[in-house]
Amino acid sequence: MTASQDPAAPAPLRIDTFTVTAETDSTPDSALAHWFEAIRFGFHEIRTEPEDLSTYAGAFASDGRTLWGAYDDAAGTHAWDPRIPVATYGTMINTLNVGNGQLIDAHLITAVTVRPTHRRRGLLRRMMTADLEGAAAKGFAVAALTASEATIYGRFGFGTATFTRNIEVDVKERFALRPPAYGATEVVSPASAAALSEQIFGRFHHATTGSLGRQFSYPQRASGRWGEERPVEDKGVRTAVHYDDDGRPDGYVSYKFSGWGTNPYTMKIIDLVAASGAAYLELWRYLGSIDLIERITFDLAPVNDPLPWALEDRRCYKLTGDEDVLWLRILDPVKALGARGYQGTGTVTLEIVDPLGYATGRYRLSAADGTGALTRLDDDAETQLRVDVAALGSLYLGGVPAHTLAAVGHIAEQGPDGDGSIAVLDRIFQTPSDPYCITHF
Repeated sequence: MTASQDPAAPAPLRIDTFTVTAETDSTPDSALAHWFEAIRFGFHEIRTEPEDLSTYAGAFASDGRTLWGAYDDAAGTHAWDPRIPVATYGTMINTLNVGNGQLIDAHLITAVTVRPTHRRRGLLRRMMTADLEGAAAKGFAVAALTASEATIYGRFGFGTATFTRNIEVDVKERFALRPPAYGATEVVSPASAAALSEQIFGRFHHATTGSLGRQFSYPQRASGRWGEERPVEDKGVRTAVHYDDDGRPDGYVSYKFSGWGTNPYTMKIIDLVAASGAAYLELWRYLGSIDLIERITFDLAPVNDPLPWALEDRRCYKLTGDEDVLWLRILDPVKALGARGYQGTGTVTLEIVDPLGYATGRYRLSAADGTGALTRLDDDAETQLRVDVAALGSLYLGGVPAHTLAAVGHIAEQGPDGDGSIAVLDRIFQTPSDPYCITHF
């Protein structure tokens, strides 16, 4: 021991990573099984059944996931199995719609847990900074996550970028839609639901700013092939598909009855995906026609939901909460802002402040004719605005206005007061609709 070492300090913890492939060992004694034990503990879920491990391994291999674990090799005599990580972290890659139908690869972060006994030892920071450094080195423009806790990720440069609403809809005798019906809706089998859900989501994904590509589990759960807690059939799930006037599937909804013990009798939407606003309303027309049901709940409604405006009695619609969904971290601002689609026009100069250094610099942003470019300036160049990198993540998809971020100091004017640069930034990042992400990961 050197003089600088504290004998009371805990021993360093080992961090290992492994990639899930079709050949990954998924026996109950494998690294994957121990990693799942830690995940289930962290998210307060039941322990993984041994017979489910190979199913999860196949799903994770399809997703191309890399898993991280922090291990305490000096755990006490009666401590939990030291092969079970005390902290977890996972990554995968999927596409993000950044506007005007432009899809880019995003580096996705998931499965973040730290055991209560090992907090404040820098585990998350070690894994997060190492991972972001690796993602930046590989050329990813953007990292993304969905957050269970909102206070953690701002310090790593993530900003909230998309939002949804939780709603309840009274579908008793008052429920009726104003627009005329079109197309047809059919109840489909689980096998058909899995295939059609992927096809319909593909149309939604290419048309919707903020949409994120989905992992293997989504069509399984949308069809009822997987339940919420285990990858086994949930026989309570039903799926209906809407077809347009040409017979093309353009929307689906999967749902489950909450049971006769609920009051009022309630149907919960598991997944609802529509390739058009009209298809979205037709799925609600179907839901409102289900016998014996008095209330429908949906936790992923769009912020500017057209449903209340389509109802004969909009008081049937009740907002019960709102949620942030997608958090973005800009790693390469030149690449990220060059890939984005633009509706607005203008030019503004920015100083981006990034404590981790990936996006730090002074830039000129120009947008016109649907495209934009960010050009790096000299380090001593004067700029109109100072932008925190987390604010840039919130601004990126157009989900949070620049003037809102400026009001709380996340964007600051550096030039003369009232030079209009905030308004220019608002105009550049404006979008025809709010970004909408219905994919959790």
